[in-house]
Amino acid sequence: MLDRIAVSAREAGRSPDDVTLVAVSKQQSDEKIDAMLAAGQRVFGENRVQEAMGRWIPRREGVELRLIGPLQTNKVREAVALFDVIETVDREKLAEALAREMARSETAVRLYVQVNTGLEPQKAGVAPGEVDGFVAYCRDLGLSVEGLMCIPPEHEPADRHFAMLAEIAARNGLHRLSMGMSGDYETAVRQGATSVRVGSALFGARG
Repeated sequence: MLDRIAVSAREAGRSPDDVTLVAVSKQQSDEKIDAMLAAGQRVFGENRVQEAMGRWIPRREGVELRLIGPLQTNKVREAVALFDVIETVDREKLAEALAREMARSETAVRLYVQVNTGLEPQKAGVAPGEVDGFVAYCRDLGLSVEGLMCIPPEHEPADRHFAMLAEIAARNGLHRLSMGMSGDYETAVRQGATSVRVGSALFGARG
């Protein structure tokens, strides 16, 4: 996996060190998680706050945790306490709740804005044409937005969605791009991804 990421990075004239592998550990067994930790993996992505709390509080030391699934406002306090990165900021109400909780707890969590590049009604995310205004709104709240995240439509070529995300990020002075999953992470790396979210290609299919 790391070898294929490295090859894709070099093909794009990039350093492999510029790409972080995020192991998507949702619904995986403790045995598989512990094996991945023993192999040296230290960055993990989770979809649900409650599930992540049960899995990671006993394993928290030395691990970077990223929330890559939707966040409800009533889970913001738990999410800020547990995660290092929240990649799914997608609406003003959530941004406001995050700003309040980080101020209250004096905790700085790294934030990504999720972009719905395909304008799919079943998916969360800010519409591409609204990202500039939303990033500005987050900054006005005192939030430090680090990057953008997207999940391209399943039946469309991913590369144009990744290129779109990179263009929006550059326009807003953002330097982190979370894009690419098990089926398209090599394409994402060639398009500038700084992190790829890989589950089944690492762990195998979930039971």
